[in-house]
Amino acid sequence: MRIVADRERCAGHGMCEAVAPMLFRVDDDGITEPLVDTVTEADRRLTELAVDSCPVQALRLE
Repeated sequence: MRIVADRERCAGHGMCEAVAPMLFRVDDDGITEPLVDTVTEADRRLTELAVDSCPVQALRLE
């Protein structure tokens, strides 16, 4: 499973980084950047929480 971030949709709220700072970072330009390419099974639940926390639905899992 991998994280896909829609950089056009991201509004830089930073909820993903607040929930999972080891998996997401808001760049200097205010847009989220996943810090991993592939989500491990151990991080799956936390990643799902972070994706669900995005108020503009800029994140998804594939």
